[in-house]
Amino acid sequence: MRRQLVTGLLMTVVMVVVLGLLYPLAMTGAAQLFARDKANGSFVTKNGTVVGSSLIGQAFTDKSGNPIPRYFQSRPSAAGTGYDALASGGSNDGPSSKTLIETVHERVLAYRRLNGLRAKTAVPIDAVTASASGLDPAISVANARLQAPRVARVRGIPLARVLALVAAHTEDRPLGVLGEPTVNVLKLNLALDTTR
Repeated sequence: MRRQLVTGLLMTVVMVVVLGLLYPLAMTGAAQLFARDKANGSFVTKNGTVVGSSLIGQAFTDKSGNPIPRYFQSRPSAAGTGYDALASGGSNDGPSSKTLIETVHERVLAYRRLNGLRAKTAVPIDAVTASASGLDPAISVANARLQAPRVARVRGIPLARVLALVAAHTEDRPLGVLGEPTVNVLKLNLALDTTR
């Protein structure tokens, strides 16, 4: 019996050291070696100040929560009060949920109103639904193109210039085959702030 207890205790100590110390150190080292920027949070800076992360979305709204028209708007978030990484998660409302149907309908109307779209204009799904994580930093190219005329009009710059910025900030599919091309909203809005 004593031999089994000693063996069990030694195995516990070995596994704690291997899995609780050596493995995390090895993974941290590999992340720092092969993906330093992502491992450190992919921070985005403006004039030497961190303004966000390219991996986590953020709201471009005023103090009252209204969208700021001069900026492209991110995908809605269900994470806490919005893009809260500590509360990451979706609403868990299914397609038959009355709450989801009403919320999407309200968001469609608000999106059309904000962007000056006709009542029958199709609205991209990512403009009116939150993702599973609630932290998406990017929107679809179609969503960005629908917002571009509003941004150009409010900023007083040519639409062609705004569309060129959208194209320049379009990121290809991960691994070339997964998902669809997307536009990182934070990076695009920062580029807009330096455009005349």
